Amino acid sequence: MTITGSSIIPSLRYRDARAAIEWLTRVFGFTAQAVYDGPNNSVAHAQLTCGAGMLMLGSETDMGVYARQSITLRETGGRETIGLCLIAEDAEEIYKRVKAAGVEILEEISSPPYGGRAFACRDIEGHIWWVGSYNPWAGPQV
Repeated sequence: MTITGSSIIPSLRYRDARAAIEWLTRVFGFTAQAVYDGPNNSVAHAQLTCGAGMLMLGSETDMGVYARQSITLRETGGRETIGLCLIAEDAEEIYKRVKAAGVEILEEISSPPYGGRAFACRDIEGHIWWVGSYNPWAGPQV
């Protein structure tokens, strides 16, 4: 088997996964590749793509091993347990959409010393995202 996309795929849970999918596609530019319905209008599993990357997500439930072994932002008091990085050619444009969406900006857009433009924000349910144009696959920036 040959892997053609990202070989590591983060997975998140949302209270309102359908609203999160809409927000992530509209604001960050993800494409909904697959959305599988769960009981009571929940999302059992969704796959969103962005370039060669993918994000999997689903509704917060207590069903399944993954759900029982993970913790929600509500349970951590809003403290994130993972870091999410979105590499984008035009971080400035995404920054404008994020500002227009009215979510919390944790770090204003700037030019980090390692290159590119970047900012940090929370999404509509509080997950923290770092968005930047720095391409870590390009190698060291000299």
